[in-house]
Amino acid sequence: MQKPIVKTSTGLHYFLLVILLSTALAASQTIVKTLPGYPGQLPFKLETGYIGVGEDEAVQLFYYFVESEGNPEEDPLIIWLAGGPGCGTLRAFFYEIGPMQIQYGNYMDNVPALQLDPNSWTKVANVIYLDAPTLSGYSYTKTPEVVRSSDTASASQTAEFMRKFVRDHPKFLKNPMYVTGISYSGIVIPMITEELYKGNDEGLEPIVNIQGYMAGNPLTDKTGDINSRLEYAYRVALISQELYEATKRDCNGDYAEVDSNNVQCMSDLDEVNKRVGGINIQQILDPDCDAATNLVRSGNPVIRGNRKTLHPIEMRSSFTDTFCRGDYYNYATLWANDENVMKALNVRQGTVKEWLLCNLDMKYNYGKPSMPQYEFNVQSSVVYHQKLTERNCRALIFSGDHDMMVPHVGTRNWINSLNLSITESNWDAYYVNGQDAGYKTTYTRHNYSLVFATVKGAGHTAPEFKPTECFEMVKRWFARRPI
Repeated sequence: MQKPIVKTSTGLHYFLLVILLSTALAASQTIVKTLPGYPGQLPFKLETGYIGVGEDEAVQLFYYFVESEGNPEEDPLIIWLAGGPGCGTLRAFFYEIGPMQIQYGNYMDNVPALQLDPNSWTKVANVIYLDAPTLSGYSYTKTPEVVRSSDTASASQTAEFMRKFVRDHPKFLKNPMYVTGISYSGIVIPMITEELYKGNDEGLEPIVNIQGYMAGNPLTDKTGDINSRLEYAYRVALISQELYEATKRDCNGDYAEVDSNNVQCMSDLDEVNKRVGGINIQQILDPDCDAATNLVRSGNPVIRGNRKTLHPIEMRSSFTDTFCRGDYYNYATLWANDENVMKALNVRQGTVKEWLLCNLDMKYNYGKPSMPQYEFNVQSSVVYHQKLTERNCRALIFSGDHDMMVPHVGTRNWINSLNLSITESNWDAYYVNGQDAGYKTTYTRHNYSLVFATVKGAGHTAPEFKPTECFEMVKRWFARRPI
């Protein structure tokens, strides 16, 4: 059986438990030295495995862990959470923060060929890529009773995962720990972070060296973030000033929870949607390959990338017409569903019938309280950010300035509601390779600090669009230098 997290006044019990590694623990961890699609041995240390959480550890969360290619003994230990909810964290592994990229159109070992990501965050951090909540990626449950998850359950289970991870990897106990992720994970990131601080206060062992959190394009205040789409559309010239002001007036500034009996407001929103219908809500400059955008109801389109049956030739030819970024995700789906890939990653046989980029039974769309496998039971996580302002804690929040899914406008609004003091930077430019990479504002209160940064030209998953700029930004932040 796995070693438990213990609550004790001394560390004696914990250290006694660390001495003996159980057979079950050893069987749940695999050092992966080669991967189908990549020639030769991996030039970094990759571990995959499972950690059981929840009652009777019925939820088995799958992770990839890449040790820092810099200084693993001292570099930060971060956990990265995908959005959705329900998206597999391979999306980050291949498309967002590294360490690998897919060579589109090239194949090796009968799977899409892989190459190293020059902007991999693993150069400056030890990165845990976690398939959470359960039934995301390769994660699974032992019993059907725990299939359905929620914002609160996911946050609690991920916090439990982190404490168990460092329990099982004691050499990382002293590394600075940060909870990080993107998109919908903005709801749970501050919840997980507060839970880890709270666990330390309560004496849960091992004590984790939690120092803060990072969130990219984070959904945070669901109503406020959705409402900010109208102002954003106006700011980037997608709708006229007259239509913006009329809609704001007639809807009383609330478009997410509009009264359907307010005929004038509904008419205004119809006019807005006519203007933005052909705009890609994730990156306003990309072609729109999905259903018409609805300013209020549009969610994260994740159908593309859930197809694993495309023939390689069909995939290569799919780029000859309109560029659709989502088509790239099909390569990850083909790779992840290959039997040899699953064997290399030591995925437990029979636990996952099909790897999906995103579990559509969890996918969030505004206005739905739940999906078959997930309950959206936290409307806003701002209160958790507020709690963290009372702790010795660092935060980095960044937004692609071409993202209309979770616009930087709404993110700035909830940050302002924390009543922090602006310090040395107030919408100042920061630079990468001599070029303006975005704008930053720094805030503080007591021992809490927050940096908010835009990423110029980036869309909803900022590192995917501007990998060099995002890598430089986080490298500086981890090193406690101005970004």
